Amino acid sequence: MDKIYEQTMLFDFYGELLTEHQRTVYMDAVYNDMSLGEIAEERGISRQGVHDLVRRCDKILLDYESKLHLVERFAKAKETVGEIERLTLKKEDAEGSLEQIRRLSQELLEEL
Repeated sequence: MDKIYEQTMLFDFYGELLTEHQRTVYMDAVYNDMSLGEIAEERGISRQGVHDLVRRCDKILLDYESKLHLVERFAKAKETVGEIERLTLKKEDAEGSLEQIRRLSQELLEEL
């Protein structure tokens, strides 16, 4: 996974579990693409402090994912829905497609 994409996905799922300060600094760094120096100046902390905070947030978010696997499960569900969508477009083997769609939807429901 691309680092920025991974950071945004982790933040989308687990960002509310960070403190308000961690959330705002992390959002500035990841979502608003502000430099460490810009964030440091705006928040009145050192550039190194911002760097350490962003790295700590990355670790916290990854720790949540290693325990809960929500991003992983979301990605798998998204992939399954994409496969179902692809199968609905197939015209030649409608009966086989319906069986595959049924199987995939059952797997998806079990996962959720």
